[in-house]
Amino acid sequence: MKPPRILSIAGSDSSGGAGIQADIKTITMLGGYAMTAICALTAQDTTGVHAVLPVDPAMLAAQIDACLHDIGVDAVKIGMLGSPEIAAVVADRLEGLSVPIVFDPVMIATSGAALADAATIAAFERLMALATLTTPNVPELVALGGDAAMQARGIAYIAKGGDAEGADVIDRLVIPGQPEKVWTAPRIDTRHTHGTGCTMSSAIATFMALGASIEDAVEDAREFVRAALLAAPGFGAGHGPLGHHAVR
Repeated sequence: MKPPRILSIAGSDSSGGAGIQADIKTITMLGGYAMTAICALTAQDTTGVHAVLPVDPAMLAAQIDACLHDIGVDAVKIGMLGSPEIAAVVADRLEGLSVPIVFDPVMIATSGAALADAATIAAFERLMALATLTTPNVPELVALGGDAAMQARGIAYIAKGGDAEGADVIDRLVIPGQPEKVWTAPRIDTRHTHGTGCTMSSAIATFMALGASIEDAVEDAREFVRAALLAAPGFGAGHGPLGHHAVR
């Protein structure tokens, strides 16, 4: 059997813990074939993001076109974009594409560094409308207007609870017209959480490309993230990377 083809449209993380690098690791470990369209270069490590250089929108469009027109795709994951112009290019290229699209509305890195300005966040509307599933964490959900605004958009989303307080992590899947699905699990006490959101969204995209429903893909992706958290290698002085390499 050929592996499902997953295109990650996101930023590069020079330290390898998040972004494109985390997506490639996740997709590969789950049996997919990873392709990339890089939206931005970052200089970052476990302590923070030190520099960001957005890619020229025309170059991003060329990367996406190269993947779509030759190898093809079975699912798409969207992560850090870098500018409203880049967000518009991504939306233009993905309109009419009939494969699962998972949109991780990246605004703030685990270290706290801002990765999207107000204009870029405003450009997220088209992508949320296109996406099969949007995956905001706690501060991203607030920035997008909260549950009321998300439900008014009539889109499927998972409200991730890893950034909330409490002994348990609570994730809520909201799909229009269906009962809300809630997962609760004990919080894993670790500082090595860099790239959890990227890993979660690319895992969901991979499982959906393999034929899983949204609910099953989210459930399996949660388990993959938890296993990778437990297998973290302990690198870095700050928020260290996950242990993708150890999850079989």
